[in-house]
Amino acid sequence: MQLRNGLALFLAGSLIAGPASPASLLDASTTLYVHNANNDIGNALRTLKGRDRDNAQLIAKYPIASWFSGGTPQHVAAAVQTLVANASAKKQIPIVVVYNLPFRDCQQYSSGGAANTADYKAWIDGFATGLGSHRAVVLLEPDGLGIIPHFTTVAGEREWCQPKQANAASAADARFEQLNYAVNVFAKLPNVSVYLDGTHSGWLDVGDISSRLLRAGVQKTNGFFLNASNYYPTPQLIRYGTWVSTCLAYASRNVSDAKVCASYTTKAIQEDAARIRQVDEWYTTHAASNSKVLKHFVIDTSRNGQGTWVPPENKYKDAEAWCNPPGRGIGERPTTKTSHPLLDAKLWIKVPGESDGECKRGTQGPADPERGMIDPPAGKWFKEQAGELIRLAVPEMGK
Repeated sequence: MQLRNGLALFLAGSLIAGPASPASLLDASTTLYVHNANNDIGNALRTLKGRDRDNAQLIAKYPIASWFSGGTPQHVAAAVQTLVANASAKKQIPIVVVYNLPFRDCQQYSSGGAANTADYKAWIDGFATGLGSHRAVVLLEPDGLGIIPHFTTVAGEREWCQPKQANAASAADARFEQLNYAVNVFAKLPNVSVYLDGTHSGWLDVGDISSRLLRAGVQKTNGFFLNASNYYPTPQLIRYGTWVSTCLAYASRNVSDAKVCASYTTKAIQEDAARIRQVDEWYTTHAASNSKVLKHFVIDTSRNGQGTWVPPENKYKDAEAWCNPPGRGIGERPTTKTSHPLLDAKLWIKVPGESDGECKRGTQGPADPERGMIDPPAGKWFKEQAGELIRLAVPEMGK
């Protein structure tokens, strides 16, 4: 049986039985908010000249998510309120990224976040106050489920993220407490759609991310987002997202059931057609036999036009393929008009042209050996990369 037919069968049955997911603001009629107030494009436009300024201006024409990553509860409430009010005045829907978990990014390039669970909850309350009754789509904590301090996976393996400052006995449970709190707060707002971090097709296997999503409260959300700040191609992500959605349905009554979801690897998707068919058949069978409503997802297409970077073999101790890789291009433009029943939107979550950090690729640095220069800090404008992303965009920019 083909996956498409099985998915259609499942969706038809699930409309009759099982709890419905909240209706999303991301439908074909949605107009996404276009602005430059919450990213580094505004600074670029004020300081750059010539082609570099033209590049920043071209990217700024498109709707891009607004990231909120710190400040006091009062500060974030005021900043969010200004954003959503401005979007409302234009009758547009803003995409907002909540990015302030304790031990964010396991204290790597995008380190920071709230000091503890109590501070995080207070900050989330402030964020919700800023949203109020305005319409907004909330993307909750990129990497928040992909990188969990002192976490043990469904396979019983200890995660690499083990910060000394975090309590090894309670840090993982604290992460799920924090995310569940945020989900509950945002789910109560009348005009907000919420999506949790679903990592991407080159990261966690389907059973692992599904169990994490369920523990984080995904059943109360509109779904999950994929590929935030990364480069995996859209067709691969759609397949992965469909598998995750089906696994969530399969394991919705017992989280431990997620570990029996068919195994998944990037190699299987990219190279082994027989394995793909085998995994598709498993998910089609279990989708058709589990009358649940499949969760929807959104995909970050801001930099996946050329797909992922394949580093030179044996050149680097740690190639950091996710960090400002060379030769990448902007992907499809943001849109809520998709042809897949579970894909709510293709969004620009990451700002194309903002750096991933000072990439050293396992060397002493300080320069990025692939670029022959010191990359800007995470979140700062990277004019050289911006030009590259535009030049190699698929489809071409302006079309």
